[in-house]
Amino acid sequence: MIQPRWLSGERFRKVWHFLAVTVLALVISLGSERFGWLQDYENIYYDYWHQLSGQRREAVHAAVVAVDDDTLLQYKDDPLAFWAPHFARAMQTLTDAGVKSIGLDFIYAVSAEAWLHKLNLPDSEISRNYDAPFRGQLAQGRKILIAQLVETSQGDMEVMGPPQDHLLMMPNGANDTGIANLYPDTDKLVRTYYPVVIPDPQFPGVGFAMQLVLRATDGDSLANGWSFAGETYPRIRERHRIGYVGPPGSMLTVSMSKLLKPDALADPEVQKLKGRVVIIAPNNIGTSDRHFSPYSRVLLGHSTEPMIGGEIHANVIETIMSGVYPRALSLWFAWPALVAVLVVAVLLYLRLHPVGGLGVGIGLSLLILIPAYALFQKNLLLSVAPFHLALATAYLSTLALRLTGEERERAHLKSMFGQYVSDVVVDKLIGEGQRPNLSGEKLDVSILFSDIRNFTTISEKLDAEEVVEMLNAYFSLTCEPILEHGGMVNKFIGDAVMAVFGSPVHYDDHARRALLAAQEMAREAQKFKIWMRDRFPDRGLPEFGIGIGVHSGPAVMGDIGSVKRREFTAIGDTVNAASRLEGVTKEMGCVVAASAASISAAGAGIRTGRREVVHVKGKSEPIEVFEVLFD
Repeated sequence: MIQPRWLSGERFRKVWHFLAVTVLALVISLGSERFGWLQDYENIYYDYWHQLSGQRREAVHAAVVAVDDDTLLQYKDDPLAFWAPHFARAMQTLTDAGVKSIGLDFIYAVSAEAWLHKLNLPDSEISRNYDAPFRGQLAQGRKILIAQLVETSQGDMEVMGPPQDHLLMMPNGANDTGIANLYPDTDKLVRTYYPVVIPDPQFPGVGFAMQLVLRATDGDSLANGWSFAGETYPRIRERHRIGYVGPPGSMLTVSMSKLLKPDALADPEVQKLKGRVVIIAPNNIGTSDRHFSPYSRVLLGHSTEPMIGGEIHANVIETIMSGVYPRALSLWFAWPALVAVLVVAVLLYLRLHPVGGLGVGIGLSLLILIPAYALFQKNLLLSVAPFHLALATAYLSTLALRLTGEERERAHLKSMFGQYVSDVVVDKLIGEGQRPNLSGEKLDVSILFSDIRNFTTISEKLDAEEVVEMLNAYFSLTCEPILEHGGMVNKFIGDAVMAVFGSPVHYDDHARRALLAAQEMAREAQKFKIWMRDRFPDRGLPEFGIGIGVHSGPAVMGDIGSVKRREFTAIGDTVNAASRLEGVTKEMGCVVAASAASISAAGAGIRTGRREVVHVKGKSEPIEVFEVLFD
């Protein structure tokens, strides 16, 4: 099978790297979301969106009547177990005010009358009829008492409900109770509720809030399901999100002490309760019925106050009757958005340095929070966790590719070029996907030759170890400018150096790079002259100097040599001419000589001196040569 041309070589490798990283990140991200492994992380942002939003809307369907500190102080001599007459008066006021249904968020295992009877006190009118007003209110209907599911020491679940004599007075008996258990997530925050806790219709297992809604709308607690505000609630145990209207205290709350005043119906706050579902609930300094909500997560500058159970139930009622709560964004939008962000990220990861890629990942992770928060204001949830996990996975995957594939490639390039190119050149080869064509290709390059003047005389006056020491010191200094300007130190020929600019990494300004390197080499040679004087005083050595020739033009680049010994080098007329120009420096009495081709290609800024037209060995046409000046 013939591979398509557009997928050949380096491009093929890049495409498959891109696809592999992208698919891996998508699989890990969407798979983790599917199995629920990201929920705890997602909850963090869900809570922060709530806190940053503050109060989100006004409640219009529910309210709380609080048994607060003012109420307790008003009836401080009455134990709560004997508050049934007070609750009855409050319920009557609420009924007269036009509320739709009333829930009592207090639980009693025994009525006051039954408890008094247990004491075997003398029979009296009070002991027989103490709860009569309360029983009368229950008999009128539209009242819901709470029940609690409790786990016994044996691990069994039992229902703790209101006294039997109260249930007997209620029109629907046990079905006028609602299970008030709240079910927090693993981090103890209440974000969801169960409309139905126990689906069996033979058991009174409807949730407290749902029962209150059913009484307010004349619904049937025994039905197989219900519909409110366009939402269907089948009789199954299924979690639903709570559409909180705001932080603790956002729900309309009226002190119960106001309901017990003679002129309660004239109170504007009491009048606001008309048409609402009302929960009578404790909200005093001694109550333990407080729970953490999304508004309780720690966020600088925001309160972490818990919310009373009655207000949470009121928020559930508001959610059911309004149909407003945060809903997951359609997968037809969320998944394409994830793919789009991931494609951009992977393309940049594969092109940029790891530090730059990390910046891209962090930037995109922060950027995705903006639409996520904006959509939350519309009660739409864009899951942030899959984006963050996908971006992190893609970044780590590309990093792993670089630490494996690129490091192998780096080692291969290093073995090919040895110490003759800088790490910058190797990085550029890898980063841009450039690979030298070892089989040979014709390229425009600049060739630099450098030679030491009077080397034969110098070597005759030094012993072998000193010659090697001198050359190593000299090459260490003069090769650095070549590497710094992106050149390749191609070979050492005795005391001569051959360098190539423009291959294996192509630079459009290879001529300028070669000339700048030549100028710096000349400066280093001036410094090395002092080193020679200090190192070999009184040895009668000629003054140290070098000559450098630079020529630009076409050359054949390839892996040349025998089976046992090969090297990547340049051959051709341009190489020969550059070598001859190095010799021309002696005739011109200068350090650096460059052809007109190199000077012209280098552009402005290269200072030149004398100009000559010379004939060099091997070329029929003369070459225009310029002295290159340096400071």
